[in-house]
Order: sequence, then C-alpha cells, then structure tokens
Amino acid sequence: MSIIKNSLYGFVIGDAIGVPIEFEERKKLMNNPVTSMLGYGSYDVPKGTWSDDTSMTLATIDSMICNNGKINCNDMAEKFCNWVNNADYTATNEVFDIGITTKYALMRYWDDKSDATKCGGNGFNENGNGSLMRMLPIVWYCYYNKLQDNEILEVVRKTSSITHAHDISIMGCYIYVKYILFLLYGKDKYSSYSMVKCLDYSMFTEESKNEYKRFLKTDISKEKLDNIKSTGYIVNTLETVIWIVLNCNNYNESIIGAINLGGDTDTIGAITGSIAGLLYGFDKISEKWLKDLLGKEKLDFYITNIEKVFGSVSND
Repeated sequence: MSIIKNSLYGFVIGDAIGVPIEFEERKKLMNNPVTSMLGYGSYDVPKGTWSDDTSMTLATIDSMICNNGKINCNDMAEKFCNWVNNADYTATNEVFDIGITTKYALMRYWDDKSDATKCGGNGFNENGNGSLMRMLPIVWYCYYNKLQDNEILEVVRKTSSITHAHDISIMGCYIYVKYILFLLYGKDKYSSYSMVKCLDYSMFTEESKNEYKRFLKTDISKEKLDNIKSTGYIVNTLETVIWIVLNCNNYNESIIGAINLGGDTDTIGAITGSIAGLLYGFDKISEKWLKDLLGKEKLDFYITNIEKVFGSVSND
C-alpha cells in the first residue's frame, strides 16, 4: 500500500520544510528561495519539525487504527485534544502552532464531550484550512472502503465539522478528497482537475459555490502568479495547491514552489506534498530532506498500523 507512505511522507516533508518560513512575504522568498530544511525561523523549533498539520493528521490516523478502520468523530476530537494538552503526535514533544478556529472548537468539545461534529466553527470568517489540512487519511478511508459520492460527502462533512463546520470548508475538503480519489483511480493530474470541475455541487449553498467559482469554472493553472493567494483561507489554499501541482513536474519542484509563495507555507506545503508524493512517489523525495526530517520512526509506526487496518478492509 505504497499510496499511504508516498502521500503521508510527501505531506510531512512539505509541512516541515514550510514551518520555518510561515508568514514570510512572497517577494522576500522569491529573491532568496528556500530549498532546504531550516530551523528556528518563524517558530523556535529545530529543522525537520512538523507542525499542527501533521499532528492532527496523525491523530486522525491513530483514531482510525484504534477503531479498526472506522470513523469515530468523538474519538478523533479526543485525540486532537491529547495533541493540544499532552503534545501527543508531535515531533519534539512541543505544541507550537494551532489555528484559532480549531482551538475554540476543541475547547467546546472539551467542555461538553457530547457530539464532536457540533463543535466546529460555522461562521464565514471561520473558513481557514484547519480541516482541509487533515483530510488525507479521510481520502484513504474513502478509497479502501470504496465509498460512493454521497457517502464521501457525509464522511467529509462529519470529520471537517469537528473543527470547521461551515459549508465553504466542507466543500473545499470534498473537492480535495475527490481530486485525490480520481488520481487513485488512475486519472492524471489534469484529468482529475477536469473531473472535479464536472461534479455535482448542488448540495452546497450558493455562497459556497460562488467562492469556488474561479476554481471550478476557469482553469486555475492558467492564472498569473500574482493572482494566486497563498493564505490560510481554505479557498485560497486549495487554489494555490492545485495551481502548484498542475504547474510543476516533480516532487521537489512542487514543494519548493509551494513554500516560496509565502504566507501559510506549512499547510500549503503539506497539502501540496500529499498530492505530489502520490504522483511521484517516496523515492523521488529529496534524500537530504528525508534525512533532516524528525520523527520518522513515529511516522513509520502509524503507516505500518494503518496499512494493516486498511489491508483487512480491502480484503473483506
């Protein structure tokens, strides 16, 4: 099941290389591009350290392992809280990055603990990329369980809503999941984008569909760089990731391109990496980046165990 290793390592490398330059301006990075793992930049952590993106993704994986491949949103929320409270799923036993919407959603869950899917932020201004960044294991779940579109949407809606419950967030996560599923079903990266644009989005609000209008009605890959906004807003993040994926031709180029756009570099690097890792494979990831990455034993533990879980699903 190399798809899990390829996409997860691709994701984590993109996260870690983006961490030290998060919030940096594009102009500065374009004049002096980052091409290697750095440390002690935006955060006081050593090089090769992953952020909340990977921690919440590992927590999602761990929940699936503990529930024999099933989705349990309350258990996911518990494990997210274990990350925040106990530094579980971190590379250095330190929590140093958490989004505001995610923070308040987990606080609501911690206070009540009744239904995690009712805890996510549902205001327009709560549409950051905090649920998009942890959707990769949901892709695997949908793929190995051979879910239909309505089932995929339901899983995406529930898992996103733990922290991000607005329709715009759910739609963005759905687009991302479907895009990767098309890749897993053998379509190339261009055809997958075309197919995503042809999906039925009638279940989403007009407001949400309007936010994704440029992504779905034009060719995002043809947009000028100046029109690509590498911010934490989920629509901007999704546009940026697919713009990079469609305009780059190998893994390392994709990651360098993603992080040097500035802004939300760790999340955009991670999500780009999840797709590029799948497209080009683990063996195409820079050996130097892999050498500098911290916590590889932890990653390998979760990869081995989730592969066992999904192996039993696919053999049923």
